[in-house]
Amino acid sequence: MPTKKATKAVADETTGKKPMPKKTATEKAAPAEKRHSALDGFRTYTPYVEKAGEEYMNKRQVDHFREILIAWRKELMEEVDRTVHHMQDEAANFPDPNDRATQESEFSMELRTRDRERKLLKKIDEALEMLENGEYGYCESCGVEIGIRRLEARPTATLCIDCKTLDEIREKQRG
Repeated sequence: MPTKKATKAVADETTGKKPMPKKTATEKAAPAEKRHSALDGFRTYTPYVEKAGEEYMNKRQVDHFREILIAWRKELMEEVDRTVHHMQDEAANFPDPNDRATQESEFSMELRTRDRERKLLKKIDEALEMLENGEYGYCESCGVEIGIRRLEARPTATLCIDCKTLDEIREKQRG
């Protein structure tokens, strides 16, 4: 009796088809399409270089953060447009209940992501408004400077690191 390899080789000879090479672990793990993150847009900026004795939230810094926030907002709006087009293009009435369920699950996850991004857009708009009012970059709880590096890491931050830490501790205690 021939071995499995010999049987497979014979089957391939009879069909004339070449066996498919096995995929490597990296090929299996590669996503079908690139997933976008809400953080993609503003991470492409050049970090701000402070000058000695420079005043906090001067015109250069305000312009720097305005550019970051506007780029981030633009990226999120483009993602919303991609989602709408994707859902319109991919919407199908699959006869198989499993396929329908998979599509519904994917759409639901995408819509949840867009909802989080909608809330983020609101925070970005509020941050842009604060920039215009001269309130951006200062802790809304204690009034101290939030700091350039913290704002670059989280452009919508409204609390300094100390107040944010206290806020998180209180939140944990409430349960």
